[in-house]
Amino acid sequence: MKLIVGFGNPGDKHVNNRQNIGFKVIEILANNANIDVRVKKKKSIIGRGKIDNQDVVLLKPQTFVNLIGESVLYIASFLRINVKDVICIFEDSTLDLGDLRVDYVLSDIHHEGVISMEKGLKSDRFAKVRIGVGSPGKGEKMEEYLLKDFTDEEKLILIDVLNKSESVIFDLLRNDIETVQNKYNPEGAPKIKRRVVKLRKV
Repeated sequence: MKLIVGFGNPGDKHVNNRQNIGFKVIEILANNANIDVRVKKKKSIIGRGKIDNQDVVLLKPQTFVNLIGESVLYIASFLRINVKDVICIFEDSTLDLGDLRVDYVLSDIHHEGVISMEKGLKSDRFAKVRIGVGSPGKGEKMEEYLLKDFTDEEKLILIDVLNKSESVIFDLLRNDIETVQNKYNPEGAPKIKRRVVKLRKV
């Protein structure tokens, strides 16, 4: 079973915010797979069903983004889902709107929601789908920018981004993480050097 977590903040006023793009992807996945995401669990709203013949749980945390780890830990523990079977989707202000990256371990991202998940799960070994939302203009604070709605012009690009994000999730359900990274990341999957253990002569 896979746990797919969309980042976002609860409440009607945040529905179309840049920071709620993870919720948007969850809604598209749910709609296309006929999964009803309405069951309330501790600090969460979830839906269970199948995507591409795989059992999945779609999760919209209700803790606000910076405390997302609380809700992810509870659902993952309650349903006994392994960390490696967790996928999270969130906004990335270091990427232009329309750009997308797939991260795994040894990621350089600094995102409070991801950090909260890593602390809760006591691991960083889960897939991270980063969706570009652009960066704030001169003099604009990051927090204010992320809590703003997408402009009408951005919404035209957003449709393609959300469709591409859905395709990424399908690929993550079908393939290993390195294959997906090689497909979507311009730089491909990171080359992780394996530690060489030297044997000492006695």
